[in-house]
Amino acid sequence: MPLLEARDVHKKYGQLEVLKGIDIDVEQGQVVALIGASGSGKTTFLRCINLLEEYHQGHITLDGEAIGYATGKRRRKLSERKIAAQRAKIGMVFQSFNLFPHMTALANVTLGLVQVRRMAEREAAERARHWLDRVGLADRRDHYPFQLSGGQQQRVAIARAVAMEPRLMLFDEVTSALDPELVAEVLAVMQDLARDGMTMVVVSHEMLFVRDVASRVVFMDQGRVAQDGTPDEVLHRPQTERLKTFLGRFHGVFGQV
Repeated sequence: MPLLEARDVHKKYGQLEVLKGIDIDVEQGQVVALIGASGSGKTTFLRCINLLEEYHQGHITLDGEAIGYATGKRRRKLSERKIAAQRAKIGMVFQSFNLFPHMTALANVTLGLVQVRRMAEREAAERARHWLDRVGLADRRDHYPFQLSGGQQQRVAIARAVAMEPRLMLFDEVTSALDPELVAEVLAVMQDLARDGMTMVVVSHEMLFVRDVASRVVFMDQGRVAQDGTPDEVLHRPQTERLKTFLGRFHGVFGQV
C-alpha cells in the first residue's frame, strides 16, 4: 500500500474546476516532484493533502486512512479534532516562512512540540536544538526572525516541520521567495532529508534539484496529471507538446545535463 494515495481528486472554486481528477501514489521514502506552469493545480493539490483546501470528489489516504472525509455510502467531512490529528502526521513548508516574529528560532521550533505533541519543555527544546543543528543553525538558535536571512528563516521553518516527526513532508515552492544565492542552502537541507529517507512531495521549479533528488516527477497541466515517471523519463522524454514547451523554459539548465 502506498504511504499516500490520491484517487480522482477534484477541486472547484465556484464554477472554476482547478483539479480535474488527480491520481497520484507516493511510496514510503520517495521524493515526488510536482512540476508545471503556474495555475496547473500543483499548490492546490498539495493543500488538499492536509485539508488546507477542501476537495469535492475522490479520496486521499495516508497510511490507509482517509484524509478529511469518511468514506462510505455518503461522503462526510470528519470533525475538526480528527482532521487536526491527521494534519499532525503531515508537515508542510510554504513559500513564506510563517515564523512567529516575537520568538527565537529555538522557540519557533519548540512551540508545536509542546502544544501539539504535548512534550515536556526540556525534551521539546532538546529536539528543537537537534533539528536546528541539522539544518546548520546551531549558532542561530537564539536569534529572532528579523536577525536571520531569508534562507535561514526557511531552514528554521523546515526544522519546525520535521521536528514534529511527520509521516509525510510537503514543500510548496520553498525557494521562490529567496534571493538566488540563498536557494542552494535550503535545497541542501531538503536533499539531506531525502537521503535520510524522508517521504516528500515537492512543488518546485528548481529543475536541477528535481533531476538530482526526485524519485519521480509528475507534470501537471490544467488540473490533470499529464505525465508521471522517473526524472529521466519526464525531463528528457516528454510525451506532450505542453511538457516540451514547459521544459523549454529551462533550456539553459538542461544544457548542463
